[in-house]
Amino acid sequence: MSPLNSAYFINTSIVQPDFFVISGFAGIPHTKYYYVFLCFVYAVSVLGNSFVMFMIYTDHCLHSPKYIVVFNLAVSDLCVSTALVPTMIDTFLFKSQLISFEACLTNMFFVFWFLIMQSFTLTVLSYDRCVAICLPLRYNEIVTNKSMSVITTITWIIAALAILVAVIFMNRLSFCKSTVINSYFCDHGPTFRLACNDNTPNYVISHSHPVLIFWLPLLFITGTYICIARALLKIAGASERLKAMKTCTAHLILVSVFYFPICITYAMGATIHQNARIINTSLATVLPSMLNPIIYSLKTEEFTESIKKFYRRKKIHITGRNT
Repeated sequence: MSPLNSAYFINTSIVQPDFFVISGFAGIPHTKYYYVFLCFVYAVSVLGNSFVMFMIYTDHCLHSPKYIVVFNLAVSDLCVSTALVPTMIDTFLFKSQLISFEACLTNMFFVFWFLIMQSFTLTVLSYDRCVAICLPLRYNEIVTNKSMSVITTITWIIAALAILVAVIFMNRLSFCKSTVINSYFCDHGPTFRLACNDNTPNYVISHSHPVLIFWLPLLFITGTYICIARALLKIAGASERLKAMKTCTAHLILVSVFYFPICITYAMGATIHQNARIINTSLATVLPSMLNPIIYSLKTEEFTESIKKFYRRKKIHITGRNT
């Protein structure tokens, strides 16, 4: 074993910097317009997801297993936007690119925790749709409020543990060279590659975690829709088939919005310019949080009816108060 690796294990030469520098958009021209766009995205994300949570909480008709998961998605969308966008704006618009070592690891933990939860929640929603269409007579027996609450709780715990492992191994790294992180937040990959001691565990994590938290969920979602497609082919009536397909429309759009940009970025690999990669990945992390509540509000029949009932009640209340 080399002296450097020995130092890694006995923890005698660990150098942790006081600050990292988030370079991110520094080399990209006309970024002030992008920051204005980010402010808009964040405002819509906060309002949209808060509205979705409010509607589900107040309307007892939406107190069902499916909407427990939708509520969970709104929470993770709101949290990931809050963990990312205000920090990005403060970092680059107000030139506050220094971030302490502890704050960097905290930022890394929460951003990835909520991003993982978005992926897991879309997976749980696909499970819900698969049972509803493939086993309609047993749906109420299999998918209950209690079982869905347990599943969502387990996903939060697994997601936290997964990223906690990565953060713990970051604490074992020594940074004796550059401290400039070439990303728009404390991204795991660009950060651990700055280390000057053995970063093999972090390297393994950086390659295994995407498989566990993105590609396996996407594979599971694909499998559920293969089962759904087979079940739909067995439905004799075209109108019944169309009605069943409509219940999956919102979820399919959500999956496309979340996974498609990630797939494109991975497919392009090293051929994509670094600036284009930063812009693309930043959009991939903030846009789904804005679009998800809009998609659910417009594409889900139960939720649309709930909104209509809410405004009818408000109108009656205001009319009665005025008279």
